[in-house]
Amino acid sequence: MRHHIQNKIYHVEILPPKQDSEKLEADLELFANKYARVMESGYCACITDNAMGNLAFQGTEMIQELDLPVYPEQVMIHLNTFHTKENLDEILNTCIEKGIKYLLVVSGDGSERLPKLKPSDIGAEGVESVTSVELLKYINREYKDKFVLGVAFNPYEPEDHEFEKMERKIAAGATFIITQPIIEKNPVVDKLLEKYPDVPVIVEAWMSKKLHLLSDAVGYTIPETTEYDPIATLKMLHKIYPKCGVYLALLGFKTQFDLIKDTWVSE
Repeated sequence: MRHHIQNKIYHVEILPPKQDSEKLEADLELFANKYARVMESGYCACITDNAMGNLAFQGTEMIQELDLPVYPEQVMIHLNTFHTKENLDEILNTCIEKGIKYLLVVSGDGSERLPKLKPSDIGAEGVESVTSVELLKYINREYKDKFVLGVAFNPYEPEDHEFEKMERKIAAGATFIITQPIIEKNPVVDKLLEKYPDVPVIVEAWMSKKLHLLSDAVGYTIPETTEYDPIATLKMLHKIYPKCGVYLALLGFKTQFDLIKDTWVSE
């Protein structure tokens, strides 16, 4: 992981099709094409897990169903707490079988339609609900040394609370961190880098011009009239955080994919 982050490999988010898609065949083909482009470019494909609480196919299902190649350094599966215990183990075992070792473990966005792990499912004691911390502990305990586990960091949450949570995530086995989207130099991210100099940090760049979605992600309103140039922002993030990898959220494959390789100059 460290090697790739030092080389500024991009982590490109790909959303699997929703399960109720009315054009599933086309969606599957589109997913396969995006995945292939990411592999060919040497970047890392980051496959989301029921993003925004929408019932979608899981990353491992997509890889199995479409018989996609797995290059272990180029695939990261998101895994959240909205699964049955049986499904969780199925996902983890498929990852092992396919050679997928990078997991981004998050609490996730729920909905009534999604099952949720209970503490008793994964041997978590003294907690009322399962968060990413309990899920990390479970994976570390039951699948020892099989995975490289990453976690999310939200610089827009109350700072003390978020750093206290990060301590627990690191103690539970997290070895890399991906931030929520940032669009400028962020003092809380600066503090994170200072506090964990040996933990690879990947900063998230917001590649969509839909600012209402960005407002939702960062938790404060960004006026729709704001001039926002994702590519210029990406270049700026490289300059500000030269040692960080970059996670590309909502990348436009048609309009932006060919531009991103020119956004940074190697040191």
